[in-house]
Amino acid sequence: MTEVVPGTEEAAEPPASPQPSPDVPHNMETEQLTPTKYSIMSRNGFGTAGKHISLLVNLFEVSVNAPDTLFFQYSVAITLEDKRAVESKVIGRKVVNRLYQIYSSELGGKRFAYDGGKTLYTAGPLPLNKYEFKVLLEESFRKRRSAGADGSLCEESKRSKHSFQLKTFMVEISFAAKIPMQSIAFAPKWVDSDANSEDALRVLDTVLRQRAADCGCLLVRQSFFHDDPRNFTDVGAGVTAVSGYHSSFRSTPRGLTLNMDVSTTVIIKPGPVIDFLLSNQQVKEPRYIDWEKAKKVLKNLRVQATHRNLEFKISGLSEKPCNQQLFSMKVKNDNGSNEGQTVEITVYEYFVKHCGIDLPSSYYFPCLDVGKPNRPNYLPLELCSLVSLQRYTKALLPMQRASLVEKSRQKPQDRIKILKNAVGNYCCDDDPVLAACGISVDKQLALVEGRVLEAPQLKVGQNDVCIPCNGRWNLKKKTLLQPSHIDYWAVVNFSARCDTSYLSRELIRCGMSKGINIERPHSLVEEEPQLRRSNPVARVERMFDLLKSKLNREPKLILCVLPERKNCDIYGPWKKKCLSEIGVATQCISPVKITDQYLNNILLKINSKLGGINSLLAMEHSGHLPLIKDTPTIILGMDVSHRGQLDIPSVAAVVGSRCWPLISRYRASVRLQASKVEMIDALYKPLENGGDDGIIRELLLDFYDSSNSRKPTQFIVFRDGVSESQFQQVLTFELDQIIKAYQRLGEDDVPKFTVIVAQKNHHTKLFQANSPENVPPGTVVDTAITHPRNYDFYMCAHAGMMGTSRPVHYHVLLDEIGFSADGLQNLIHSLSYVNQRSTTATSVVAPICYAHHAAAQIGRFLDVNDLSETGLSSTAELPRLHKNIRSSMFFC
Repeated sequence: MTEVVPGTEEAAEPPASPQPSPDVPHNMETEQLTPTKYSIMSRNGFGTAGKHISLLVNLFEVSVNAPDTLFFQYSVAITLEDKRAVESKVIGRKVVNRLYQIYSSELGGKRFAYDGGKTLYTAGPLPLNKYEFKVLLEESFRKRRSAGADGSLCEESKRSKHSFQLKTFMVEISFAAKIPMQSIAFAPKWVDSDANSEDALRVLDTVLRQRAADCGCLLVRQSFFHDDPRNFTDVGAGVTAVSGYHSSFRSTPRGLTLNMDVSTTVIIKPGPVIDFLLSNQQVKEPRYIDWEKAKKVLKNLRVQATHRNLEFKISGLSEKPCNQQLFSMKVKNDNGSNEGQTVEITVYEYFVKHCGIDLPSSYYFPCLDVGKPNRPNYLPLELCSLVSLQRYTKALLPMQRASLVEKSRQKPQDRIKILKNAVGNYCCDDDPVLAACGISVDKQLALVEGRVLEAPQLKVGQNDVCIPCNGRWNLKKKTLLQPSHIDYWAVVNFSARCDTSYLSRELIRCGMSKGINIERPHSLVEEEPQLRRSNPVARVERMFDLLKSKLNREPKLILCVLPERKNCDIYGPWKKKCLSEIGVATQCISPVKITDQYLNNILLKINSKLGGINSLLAMEHSGHLPLIKDTPTIILGMDVSHRGQLDIPSVAAVVGSRCWPLISRYRASVRLQASKVEMIDALYKPLENGGDDGIIRELLLDFYDSSNSRKPTQFIVFRDGVSESQFQQVLTFELDQIIKAYQRLGEDDVPKFTVIVAQKNHHTKLFQANSPENVPPGTVVDTAITHPRNYDFYMCAHAGMMGTSRPVHYHVLLDEIGFSADGLQNLIHSLSYVNQRSTTATSVVAPICYAHHAAAQIGRFLDVNDLSETGLSSTAELPRLHKNIRSSMFFC
């Protein structure tokens, strides 16, 4: 699928040298942690297993004809006359562009690349090491007598229509460092440090960003998006997907390359503000608009006043509607002077009488406030249109995300064609900074060799074996390995359209075919029709009251039929009630059509939640897992779910394997942490410090209880969601916490660790060289396009049925257990086949899938209304799972 690019409109470039990271939790910054002995390992070999395959990759080889070029880095400080620093990158770029126009000769005619912030690069030195410039930037504005506290929206005299104000900026440019191009000009082999190469790549990427900025593109990290309606796709609720391109230079063992990929982000749908609000809130008429919600979603967006062709930034909404909102306006004397009296007038009256603008739709609506906090400036809604290319930063609704995925899919051959055209159209061969290095880019995708690993065999019921084909296996006419017995259960129905009698009969029939003995449900409880308009919590509480009146003991399972799929507001309260308060397994469904395939998928989830096992790897079932079968080993999957807004806490989830030597059964532990913080701060939380001993202790105790009283001496850690700049933090902070939790259980020794980061959010795509189809499942590449020093590889374990497959980029940060390259790749490939809720290989290993599901599900417990604007409030607390549920695979 096409990637949804995260980030801000102009995300800051990473620092040139390591800085204290905002992702380090507060308690980690203040607590004195023992310095870690771990550092990121280098590659220790290459895999050889599997069938060889020729692949294309969206990397374009770069030739460097002037490898001895030195880049010079300069620090840039832009301030106003009153010494206030200029933070806006948009203004920063305008100032520096104007500076070059005025002072080009003083700079020796040297062209440069500027990041919009505090850094500027040149190929070769500027004449001087330090400069101080004064730059006058001409700002066009309009003298407006208007509906503002200062009377500033609409002018009376045509002769005063345009005025120009010169704003003065002080710019200091000073030499900071030299960066040799040679560090990335040749194919790097094994090097002691790649700091210079990272700096050189940063220079080249800055060039790409500046070119896109000069073209008026929306910038999102290294992706750029043109304001072209042909690239726009409506995904619903006032949100538009816009397609663009990702471009970045990369150093590989083969040499310097340009990574070019199709990229997608989401923006506010441009056009009339009223149209956007109707679409965003999904109402048909303006009278149904929730203005409190509108105020939140409109804040800081830019609008164009259509009657004056000027652009403003929204700061809020007026307290009163247009026909009641007053402002002070000076009225001229009879002699025409401006020394007249001040009168109070409504915004509506002003525009109708003094500007001659009819406002048929704005009479009862609030106005947009485009002024400053203590100096409001009001514009009628119908005179304002949202400017294009404004990023939508809220979390997408499920229906929006589904629409985005569906509409942004591209077949492999279509993507190849688009990328070739993009390199031809947007390549930077003519850029003056790159030209100084003699850089030229090949227009063909690079050819690489990959390998296709053999799929593992799976053991199912009655000693039967499943042999996956093309990443899929079929359980038709097969039973589950360890089926459950469901003797006392109930069905609750929140949906008026579902026949639960028929549903339960079909579920029992399908269960029998899978070896699951399901008795008739004890109760079928229908929601009372008059409750369907009540709030979700009240509906759930009433349903449990009805259910309790019909049951004489605790059910083993409650099947819950929801009224809508995915975005149902009953889901969170229902799961919270069952998993936290009552302690009973539950399965939520919302069937559009009850088919055998649908019911079989539901039964996989139910069986796993009730402690059954659907299938195991054949080598796992026989106890032949290399390096794991003889040494107690726990596998951890770690993920943090960020919920889209800065004022909503993030949810950290860790799953740990249990019942060693199995690697298919897991338990989850979930905690809240500060919003947008990626490092998990609850792995170790001593009781004496007000904690609960943390996530790892909980998982270790469960491992001990479920593994014949054996303690793990090996940890295989899969970490999701971290970038390269955070790798060392994983080894420093998170591993340190795991060790402390381990030692708190009375162990003096430090266990062996293998730590692997899985990245899905990247821009490397693999294509079959001789086929229009996606690469086959099991495709792995660990040469040519990988990191020149570190231990990484790409693996596409799943079958891409639609769109273009995206491989997972695995980084092995540490391997004390001592896996061979083939051994580790086969283990990771096999772990993509153990997801108990699926009969297809997953794109990423099951422990990470489980951690993601656990974080998302428990995150739905939270009521967003309980959270303060500053993040974690005193009332925001994550309910703990009931003791009956904690060790179950509730997240399946």
